[in-house]
Parts: sequence; structure tokens; C-alpha cells
Amino acid sequence: MAKPLSLHPDRLFPADPDTRAIARRLYAEVKDLPIISPHGHTDPSWFALNEPFANPAELLITPDHYVFRMLYSQGMAMEDLGVPRADGGPVESDPRKIWRRFAENYHLFRGTPSRIWHDWVYAEAFGIDVQLSAETADHYYDVIDSALKTDAFRPRALFDRYNIEVLTTTESPLDELVHHKTIAASGWKGRVLTAYRPDPVLDPDYEGFRDNLKILADQTGQDTTTWAGYLEALRVRRAFFAEMGATSTDHGHPTAFTADLSKAEAEALFNRVSTGPASAEDAELFRGQMLTEMAAMSVEDGLVMQLHPGSFRNHNGFVFERFGRDKGADIPTRTDYVRALKPLLDRFGSDPRLTLILFTLDESVYARELAPLAGHYPSLRLGPPWWFHDSPEGMRRFRDNVTETGGFYNTVGFNDDTRAFLSIPARHDVARRMDCGFLARLVAEHRLDEDEAHEVARALTYDLVKAAYKL
Repeated sequence: MAKPLSLHPDRLFPADPDTRAIARRLYAEVKDLPIISPHGHTDPSWFALNEPFANPAELLITPDHYVFRMLYSQGMAMEDLGVPRADGGPVESDPRKIWRRFAENYHLFRGTPSRIWHDWVYAEAFGIDVQLSAETADHYYDVIDSALKTDAFRPRALFDRYNIEVLTTTESPLDELVHHKTIAASGWKGRVLTAYRPDPVLDPDYEGFRDNLKILADQTGQDTTTWAGYLEALRVRRAFFAEMGATSTDHGHPTAFTADLSKAEAEALFNRVSTGPASAEDAELFRGQMLTEMAAMSVEDGLVMQLHPGSFRNHNGFVFERFGRDKGADIPTRTDYVRALKPLLDRFGSDPRLTLILFTLDESVYARELAPLAGHYPSLRLGPPWWFHDSPEGMRRFRDNVTETGGFYNTVGFNDDTRAFLSIPARHDVARRMDCGFLARLVAEHRLDEDEAHEVARALTYDLVKAAYKL
């Protein structure tokens, strides 16, 4: 007998009845506000072409590293989930078989945010009223597959259905943004923007770095064998992205280390890393110098700067070789911000023209480093709990640790940072509920008036993200 699937209206709210009642009132005011998704990794071709999603597996399993990393951890081959191999080798191509494997192992996601997101999608998006299991796998597949064949489940229709005001994708600086051009020329009113992610031409350890510099030269007409030409090429590409609607850059460096070298030192360093294999020391120094150079360019052109450090990328060499980047094998590391950011902040920390949004995978720095930094420097804002910490408990820990020193208004609302389209409304709903629960506790403890809590709830849901990302 299949178990019923029902989303409790008070899910994620505080258990105390009085506090829960306050959370309900706060949530009622923000639950239907438009979604602003200023940072993510959805595919812009979805919105350019507006073609139906092929099947349930393509929509909900194959693009989602949260899903296949859990299944891989329990011994399932990623090929069996249809994850494409870098060498084009064979993988499972029957989406129903992929779905059944996922359903048979759905219990593995108990207690995880993925379970919350998926159950929301099944109940809210597709109207399914029984829980996913091996027994109900085919029922789920048939319901979802049938829905995906209708116009109501095409990407643009879903964008409108979930009241998405702005959605930002993330592209390499070498990307010609063909899909964004198609969207702009289509007459569709949905705002799908791009963000400039220059890691492939800033990080000497990025695969193909020197070849990427040659492509950058061809695209811009600049001589990227020289320091001055290289910097100008980066400015040219930033201007192109801005013309295409970008309001932000994004930097996924291993650490938050920054440097501020003299022109001669920077030029000598560039010559070393651009002409031969870079030592670990030179690679880190160059990345640090380039973060400061990117801040200088943001002061010039107004693009908001995002820093996502602290991930040991592609930790599993076998997975990286077989499947490539972003396949669930990135692992958090300890991250320093106070000393690491000082060279950049010495130059630009008090400059009102710079907005630098900081993220972390190291929760130990919330109260010790990030909140005090953002609570002082006008240029700094704190990004929301990210990646492994985009969860109810992660959100609670974030608010508990940063609010006393950084306040609410030095944070920037919520980013879903997703590759799976339907998790966008699911994740934003979790964030709204958790923020309302946190504010309700402050009201119940007489630390905040309820009218103030309503103002803060709206700010955390809508106003702060719109302002911070210049949207």
C-alpha cells in the first residue's frame, strides 16, 4: 500500500504554537512575492528554445549533482543514472530505467534537503499524492512524463507559473552567449540574464588555461601574451557581458586569497603562468592578484562581484577523468577571509562603487570572520548559505551566527544556485519559511516588533537581493 504524500502547511515552522502562529503570519505576506534567482547554473538553452523537457530523468535526476552524488556514495554507477561520460562512452539511455533506480533508492534522501525539494516538486508541480518508492516509480514516471508533453510544462511557462522575475545563469568568459541573444530577440518578457565567470582565463590550474588565453585573444583582438593586453581583453569581455544584461561576475577560486602586486611584479607573474606550467605558489598568487584586478574593474564598470571560495574541486580523480567537472565530487575546505581579503580591502573595502558578495562552505567563519567583516566594510555583503549548507539547518545556523554582528541588511537574500529548474521554487519556499521562523522567534522573545519582522521578511525575500545585484 503506497503511503500518501502531503506537504504540511506548517512545515519548517517552529514547533512552539505561539511562535508558529507568528511565522504563519509572516510567511503569508511573502510566500507569493516574485522569485529573484540572481545566481545559478540552469541551461539558458531551455529558455531560448523553449522545448519540452525530454523526460522525468532529464528534468530531475541527470542534471542534479545532489542526486547522483548520494547514489554514487552508495555504490551506484553514474553511468546507470545517465550521467554523460567525458569520452562519450556508453551510459544508460532508457529514462524509465534511470527513474526506477532513483525511486528504489529514494529512502537514501531521508533527512536531506533534496528530499524536501523533490517532495515539493512532486506534490506542488505535478499534483502527485503518494510517496515515491519502487512500488510507485512507474506511476510517478507516467504522471510526470505526461505533464512534460504539455505546453504548461515548457520552460517559459514554468518560469511564468512560478512568478520568476529574474533568473541569472553563469557562463564562461569565452561563451558567445548565443542562447541569451536568442532570448533577447524572441520578444519573450522573461528576464534571463548571464553572469561573467572568468575562472577559465584567471586560474592557471584550470584545464586548457593557455589555450583559453589564445581564444580570448581571438575574441577580443587583444594581445593576451602581454599583461596589458590580457587585462584589456578581460575588460572587453566584461563589457560584452554587461551589454547582454549581466549585472554580476562570479569567481569560484579555491581560496579567498587576494594580492596587490606592483605592475612590474604582476607582469612578471603573468609571464610565468602564461608561458609554462605554473607552480602551485605562482598559481595561487596569480589568482589572488586577479581577484584584486577584478575588483578594480568592478569599480570601473559597476558589475557586482561574487566570490565562491573554499571548495576542493574535482576531489575524486576517477570521476573527474570519466565525467568531467561538477559531478558531485567537490568537497568543502577550511577557508580564511580576514587575512586573505586584506590586500583587496585595503584598496577597495571602503569604496562605495564596489559590491563584493562573499560566500563560504566553512561555517566556522560565520561569526568569527564574515559577519564582522561585512558588519564593517561598506563594500562587503554576505551571500546566503550555499551548496552543502542550502538546507533548513544551514539557514538556521547562518542567521544565528551572522545576525548579531552583521545584521540583516548586510546580507543579500537568497540564491538557489541550482542546475535543476524545478528546484528553484522549492528552494525559495524553504528559505522563506526558515527566515519567517527565525523572525518569529525574535518576535516571540520580544526582541523585534512584529511590524518590523514583516518588513525584514520582505527585505530578506525580495528587496535585498534586488538591490545587491542591481536588478
